[in-house]
Amino acid sequence: MSYIPTPEQALELVKQYNKEPFHIQHAETVGKVMGEIAKTVDPENVDYWRAVGILHDIDFEQWPEQHCVKAQSLLKELDIDDTVNHAVCSHGYGLVCDVEPTREMEKYLFACDEFTGLIWAAAKMRPTGYEGMDSKSVMKKFKDKKFAAGCSRDVITKGAEMLGMTVPELAQITLDAMRA
Repeated sequence: MSYIPTPEQALELVKQYNKEPFHIQHAETVGKVMGEIAKTVDPENVDYWRAVGILHDIDFEQWPEQHCVKAQSLLKELDIDDTVNHAVCSHGYGLVCDVEPTREMEKYLFACDEFTGLIWAAAKMRPTGYEGMDSKSVMKKFKDKKFAAGCSRDVITKGAEMLGMTVPELAQITLDAMRA
């Protein structure tokens, strides 16, 4: 019988398949961001949102060329619930797979995964980190295509559109969640 992992179980699974500290930190960051957003959007399911956020790149380190595709079979083998599997795989929609984000949580994961990378990079460059950072300063970095070039502005923009909000609104939500 399939199950929905707790955030702690999700992190243990991620650590089984990922050894790079950066990948583990990214999993934890996205999990925390998803959990913070869920507190406002879906308060009954905070742990579910966190677990999905943590698991989203479970296959990336070992199978980067099969990212999101390998996750589908891996999560199925691990007997993880199909809703978690769909959510994890949907964050690669249009990039590495055709699993479309349909639920609100999936749309947030799609959009915030990329944004956490950009915001994290911006905070690393500031002597005060996240302190004093606002969506205006995030948007300044967002518009600089050379800054955090690996973070897809197209995905962030598409994610904001899926959620029915502007990129600056999504920047503020993601920043607030990262700060928390």
